[in-house]
Amino acid sequence: MGRFTGVFAGLFAAALLAAAPALAQQPRVDPKDLKVPPKLPEMAAPSNLQGTLAQVNEENILLLDLSTGGRVKIIMRPDVAPKHIERIRTLVRRGFYDGTVFHRVIDEFMAQGGDPTATGTGGSDLPDLKAEFNDLPHVRGAVAMARAQGEDSANSQFYIVLMPVLRLDRTYTIWGRVVDGMQWVDAIEKGEPPEKPSKIIKASIAADKVPPPDFAALKAAATPIPAGVLNLPPPSSGPLPPK
Repeated sequence: MGRFTGVFAGLFAAALLAAAPALAQQPRVDPKDLKVPPKLPEMAAPSNLQGTLAQVNEENILLLDLSTGGRVKIIMRPDVAPKHIERIRTLVRRGFYDGTVFHRVIDEFMAQGGDPTATGTGGSDLPDLKAEFNDLPHVRGAVAMARAQGEDSANSQFYIVLMPVLRLDRTYTIWGRVVDGMQWVDAIEKGEPPEKPSKIIKASIAADKVPPPDFAALKAAATPIPAGVLNLPPPSSGPLPPK
């Protein structure tokens, strides 16, 4: 063992001597050449951190006041479907959607509206839109443009997804998603067409600051009064009074 130890020690010493000139040739670092790292500008915390509110331009927020009893808030995505968002804003500010119904509503699938004729064949007087297919998925709450067989046939009709239907991805233009009020979408009357279709009372863009209607008063007005609640006297069997 001693012989091998001596051999290794000799080899190690020789390696150090061979490396010594190379080490000696390394230039010394002048402290003057050392620079202070640049100071990065201070940045605000990202708006999408958990527990914070995302900052969304109110021009990109669609509000639907539904006859089912509340306001639905939809975040629109002009970054993926700019022409569709431009169309929605135009029609909303015309009052086009006000009073229109959801004419085709399939349970656990989607609720379709935006047709002023309530037949599924109507649209606006504007030209059809060129498709803007994108990677947004057909998850619950997604909002997309309805169309006929042609890819570039979307006009005014849209649908809100009730349950995920990913097989439709990249074949219809998704342009937004419900972020609040999905319970009012779930309450839309089902049917093709529904017997008593639910309607859009008012559609607006958040930037226009349109207040919501008095949903409680609307519900009360639409609720029939049961017989006997008013405690009216029974009708007289005698002759009618003169006018």
